[in-house]
Amino acid sequence: MNKKDINEIKKQFTQDNCAITRLCGCYVDGEKNKKTELKEAFLSLPEEEIFKYFEIFKKALSGTVGRNLINMEFPLQTEEEGGTQEFLLKLRDSQLAETEILEQFYDKIIEAYDYGENYLILLIHAAYDIPGKSKDGMEMFDASDEVYEYLLCCICPVNLSKPGLAYNAEENCFQNRIRDWVVEMPETGFLFPAFTERSTDLHSVLYYTKKPEVLHDQLVEDVLGCILPLTAGNQKESFNALIENTLGEQCDFEVVKTIHEKLNELAEIKKDDPEPLTLDKNEVKSLLLQSGVEREKLEDFDAQYEACNETELPIVASNVTNSRKFEIKTPDIVISVNPDRTDLVETKMIDGEQCLVIRMNDQVELNGISIRTNRSI
Repeated sequence: MNKKDINEIKKQFTQDNCAITRLCGCYVDGEKNKKTELKEAFLSLPEEEIFKYFEIFKKALSGTVGRNLINMEFPLQTEEEGGTQEFLLKLRDSQLAETEILEQFYDKIIEAYDYGENYLILLIHAAYDIPGKSKDGMEMFDASDEVYEYLLCCICPVNLSKPGLAYNAEENCFQNRIRDWVVEMPETGFLFPAFTERSTDLHSVLYYTKKPEVLHDQLVEDVLGCILPLTAGNQKESFNALIENTLGEQCDFEVVKTIHEKLNELAEIKKDDPEPLTLDKNEVKSLLLQSGVEREKLEDFDAQYEACNETELPIVASNVTNSRKFEIKTPDIVISVNPDRTDLVETKMIDGEQCLVIRMNDQVELNGISIRTNRSI
């Protein structure tokens, strides 16, 4: 799913566009005990509650694609009888009306989700009548030829509100605030099936994580049955290791700077695309060649790539480069440079030592104090 696909689903979480048929939930304590469950016709809820739920559902479809929102494909065996995808399909087709399969789903989540505190499993079923689109992109609500039927699962921490003082209007006084158990925004969740190119994609799922470095591995493997991708941080680490191992002695300042400049140029070209910029093995190799790396250095590139990226899934460019900052770091000094002005930094041999040289203009501050840079000596 890309940004456009995701935004189209998020637009349903309003009173006017709502396609949700049923809401179910299970409240679980820190000891993995089910405390209570709920099952409601969604539109029968009070309006104030409906809007609160909309906020939660929108949050589970928010963030950066490839970082917080991760597209995962189901391996073929999961679609066979008894597989994870086959189970989720049964759950969706039940429209959350069958208690037995719903309880099995809760049990799967509780068993796999490693979280030592209270949380709420929220699950909705929705049926979106996909409007057709004209050549100019206008929606034609009377030209639908597919209904996208889906589940959205959100796992939300439930925590006590903070202690404090509150004003009691009836008594006209300040007093200790009553602490309530509050449902917070989701830590993780998933949309099944995926909504790809404005159509149902039964072979994929969109996974959400609030913290990109915490994917809840067991949940992904046991409930979804998908291949676990590298986290955003691990993608950066594996990319950096690949560059260092491949280039060896040629991994100098100028070459690495050029690699990141080329990568940012590609990101700039693709910035308006709904799909995130990704690089597979061949595209990373091409990037290195364009950055001036000699072909001889790439003789064992394939082996290095497989060693650094065992999943061999494409790398999301935004996870390995920062288009807003170019950082140079030593044990004692950190320098941040505008990525558009990396030409101001170069390396030179001075008195037999390799040095970083930064060209200075007439606008330089030291601890907030403007200093002169053009004094005659």
